[in-house]
Amino acid sequence: MGEVAAEVKIEEINSVKKKLSLEIPWSEVKKELDEAYGVIGKKAKVKGFRPGKTPRKILEMHYKSQAEEEAISNLVSKSYSKALETNEIMAVSQPVIDQKGIKTNKDFIYSATVEIQPVFEPEDYTGIEVEKEELEITDSDVETRLEQLRQMYGTIESIEEDREVIEGDFVSIDFEGKVDGEFRKELSSENYLLEIGSRKFVPGFEEQLIGAQKGESREVQVTFPDEYQNKDFAGKESLFSVTVKDIREKKVPDLDENFIKNFETYETLEDLKKDIRKSLIEENESRIKSDLRNNIIIKLLDNNEFEVPSTFVNRQIYYMIMDAQQRMIRNGMPPEKATEISVNLHDRFEGDATRMVKTSLLLDKISEKESITVDEKEVEERLKELAHNYAQDYESLRANYEKNNLIDRLKDEILEQKTLNFLEEKADIKVMKKKSEEEKGEE
Repeated sequence: MGEVAAEVKIEEINSVKKKLSLEIPWSEVKKELDEAYGVIGKKAKVKGFRPGKTPRKILEMHYKSQAEEEAISNLVSKSYSKALETNEIMAVSQPVIDQKGIKTNKDFIYSATVEIQPVFEPEDYTGIEVEKEELEITDSDVETRLEQLRQMYGTIESIEEDREVIEGDFVSIDFEGKVDGEFRKELSSENYLLEIGSRKFVPGFEEQLIGAQKGESREVQVTFPDEYQNKDFAGKESLFSVTVKDIREKKVPDLDENFIKNFETYETLEDLKKDIRKSLIEENESRIKSDLRNNIIIKLLDNNEFEVPSTFVNRQIYYMIMDAQQRMIRNGMPPEKATEISVNLHDRFEGDATRMVKTSLLLDKISEKESITVDEKEVEERLKELAHNYAQDYESLRANYEKNNLIDRLKDEILEQKTLNFLEEKADIKVMKKKSEEEKGEE
């Protein structure tokens, strides 16, 4: 593809967006038009003329728009690329072209607005002051996890005694709801199992069933929250007819030798407690490390203010929407419904997507400045680790990564982790005791 001479003026709209205004001499425009008509003339079928023999004036009568579109396309593609190269502009988006068409004997003028790679130097990334929670697993933590296990193995059984519904009971109910005086199918169900005190229903619903007896029917009046997901009901009053068909309570097993029989790997309660403590240590080590790195990133972003191209942000939002959609489908939601919900997530994801893009750009700059790199041995070690974790053959896993062009992405992940390791090593970390729930509430 040949080059086209053009006068270029550059306007900086912001730090990541430039507007290039180009003026191309009529001589260049005429040359492109002549070539366009030449190509069209070889194929044009005009009554009374053989292909390739149609006069230019006749071609202009029938194919003017097509020829000018082709000429403009060639003029833009040849001059725009050259303008980027000459002015050392790193475009990261397709240009938005604004042009008024070709005018005879006039220079062709157009503008191209494009986003560019942000240019900045990372600052204040060493010596970042952050707090890190001290790892401490208490006997109380172990007992809490043990109680959670007991609850998991609990059973819900109908009560034998004749008593009223109390907080914590599970009730089997039939109900029908009216809004604006009309029964609504969406507000009706049979044999619905509801935990009293779970706050799963409209505020005030569960509380009005306390004191009811098995077989009793009650009228329950509630007001839907203004932010209720179904906009037809949001902020409206509703009257429910509710029948308590059964009252059940949760019974949990005692912590004895019979409870230990639920687990094949433990012989005594102490063995179970030791394993619980080990799991809690691993979980909290991972959480503390994640919290520390998140805090480092927050401080890093605070220390480095810069704009990012919307192209990068929108691409990240797209990935997040696709991920959310796939998770909804895996959880059993129909694909059509998942698609309907996910298309409305753009604005909700924008803030997180911007932060993720900024973080990625910053870490890239820091790794470049500090000469942090990833070699083939590190890629091989990570692939072996993944193969072990997922119980896969190493060679098969590597072949799959290479086939799907995932090796570069894996390198990027390793590089990001190495850069975060560097930042953590260089950070000024103050170890703090874990705050109690009371202390958190006072903040």
